[in-house]
Amino acid sequence: MSQHDTAAPADPFAGDAYPEIGYNRVWFNLMRIQRSLGPRIARALREAGLEDPVWYEILLELEAAGPEGMAMADLEAKLYMPQYALSRQARRLEETGWIRRTPRPGPGRGQTLALTEAGKGLETQVWKIYEDAIRTHLQDRLSTDEAYALARTLIRLYP
Repeated sequence: MSQHDTAAPADPFAGDAYPEIGYNRVWFNLMRIQRSLGPRIARALREAGLEDPVWYEILLELEAAGPEGMAMADLEAKLYMPQYALSRQARRLEETGWIRRTPRPGPGRGQTLALTEAGKGLETQVWKIYEDAIRTHLQDRLSTDEAYALARTLIRLYP
């Protein structure tokens, strides 16, 4: 292969010293994909008024929860987000007027998050922008069948 040939070898991992390094490769490739594509997709969402891509996920889950909203602890578990990070995002979303936070009854400092009138249906408006940004960066790299196969594999990695 010449120094100008950019084609990938048939098996880029053929020289690995031991097979278990494959797990490391999964991890580091997932992180690199996130770091390389995440900012591009986030930029498209910022242009639509979402400061952070996780805002879409929060809005989507709260829309599905209905008018009663959802306990912040339940949303933390569903999104695999630590409490401090979700609390910060919830505060920022509340400042936009898209969600409201109310204290949950009982001991502790639990809160319920719910959409405001301004936040209802917002995830539907944003979805087209999000979907286009994702597709722009992935459709030339994966077929639809490959995308589904990869998604099925990645779901198995959830705790």
